[in-house]
Amino acid sequence: MDDLEKIIFKINEKFYEKVYEHPWLKDVFKVTDQKFITEQQTAFMLGALGGEKKYFGRMPSDAHPHIYIDEEMWLTREVLLQEAFNETKAPIELQTKWLKIDNAFKASILKKSIDECVPMIKMDGIIVVPNPQKIKKSA
Repeated sequence: MDDLEKIIFKINEKFYEKVYEHPWLKDVFKVTDQKFITEQQTAFMLGALGGEKKYFGRMPSDAHPHIYIDEEMWLTREVLLQEAFNETKAPIELQTKWLKIDNAFKASILKKSIDECVPMIKMDGIIVVPNPQKIKKSA
């Protein structure tokens, strides 16, 4: 593992620790193995950032059609990613490039309504996870 891959892995490892502990986002990922997604995202970002091409999965725009991701969820995810950057002391240049890549896919991942979601496979369901903070406030 070269230096770029090590730092990308470290960032993803910290990020997904946060995601899998988060009161809202953890339920989006409950059907996905944390180690698997960490390794997969490391391979994706490594290639996207100019390193060795090790990722052979779906592009982000094709990997999320079944998940209701709105602006609020995106921003929550972004806060956790920034925390991971800070805690791993990721170089600013790497952070900037990473966020540019993330934002290039944003429009194809976000949904304005649940009606825009489609199952990955006909038998699969749609993942809709309400923000528990909003549920508490409205109760």
